[in-house]
Amino acid sequence: MKPTLTPGLKRTLSFKVPKNKTVPHLYPEAASFQAMPEVFATGFMVGLFEWACTELLADHLDPGEGSLGTHVDFSHDAATLPGMTITVQAECVGVEGPKVRFGVSGHDGIDKIGGGEHERFVVKWDKFNARVADKAKRAQALAGAG
Repeated sequence: MKPTLTPGLKRTLSFKVPKNKTVPHLYPEAASFQAMPEVFATGFMVGLFEWACTELLADHLDPGEGSLGTHVDFSHDAATLPGMTITVQAECVGVEGPKVRFGVSGHDGIDKIGGGEHERFVVKWDKFNARVADKAKRAQALAGAG
């Protein structure tokens, strides 16, 4: 991670909500979701907020590094219809070693749709991918034993 990553850095991300980011599309297998209105789903909002934070981080990572979301604390305060554009503001509010904390909020042009805090850890992809490969081997061995 580069020393340029400091509290106070900000990033704005805009996203036009398509129909496939509404509640019924979050888990098509869930009958209860199918009965809900076609408005921007909370699960997709979380992903959008994370996306803004990864965009903020991008210029401050060394080659071979990435980040993983480890904590979210967001409220979802207003419904957003397909076709509306959400503007997300992400701000780095803390850097403690590999842990980076963000303040995030989103607005759809009419209402503040939500906001809160997010935490990500900067990782080296080669080490992370090695741990995932090891876990896959253990899962396969466990499945074969059953």
